[in-house]
Amino acid sequence: MQTKRSKRYRAAAEKVDAHKSYPLPEAVTVLKTLPAPKFDQTVTLSFRLGVDPKQSDQMVRGTCPLPNGSGKNVRVLVFAEGQAANAAREAGAEFVGYKDMIEKCTGGFQDFDVAIATPGAMAEVRKLGKVLGPRGLMPNPKTGTVTEDTAKAVKEVKAGRVEFKLDKNGNCAVPVGKFSFAAQALVENGTAVIEAVVKARPATAKGIFVENVTLSATMTPGLKIDASSFIKN
Repeated sequence: MQTKRSKRYRAAAEKVDAHKSYPLPEAVTVLKTLPAPKFDQTVTLSFRLGVDPKQSDQMVRGTCPLPNGSGKNVRVLVFAEGQAANAAREAGAEFVGYKDMIEKCTGGFQDFDVAIATPGAMAEVRKLGKVLGPRGLMPNPKTGTVTEDTAKAVKEVKAGRVEFKLDKNGNCAVPVGKFSFAAQALVENGTAVIEAVVKARPATAKGIFVENVTLSATMTPGLKIDASSFIKN
């Protein structure tokens, strides 16, 4: 069954050449001309990657600091005690604690965007896998969210560090900012994300790694990106 598109979406689709691969700066320029809803849309780069997501040694995961921030108010929960907990509070974490926070999350609390934990806290935090895992909220050393330096981690995620992870279909979607951002800010953020994903190529990946890249906002059609300048063969 074909999805019925809104009048706004159809008007936007008329401005996009579905057969063209746009250089990133041109794609951002076109995106900014598309009819927009009343809310500030999130702009996202979506990647189709040439790896087998069923193979653990081909997992693609990492983080990328956005030069111009994400435009999102990131709510942070930190599992820590003592000095690490105090440092997290001073850095601006909304929720800080250890056993009390574990108990709160066990009870269903998920009103946060990123969870950070000290290595010492992870023995208990791991038990929250079934609660935090499905939402991608489990702290992980590979994304810098398991660390002794809780203050640094809190500041980085609040400044606009985004995480990316391959899904079960071999795709990866990464937010690069808000529609209201200046075009140059979106280009700089997008460039950083593409470079980070390309750099995260697993050693076991064969053939073409980045099969395609698409730029879109929440309510717009996608624009195919020419990512050849970012890829070293």
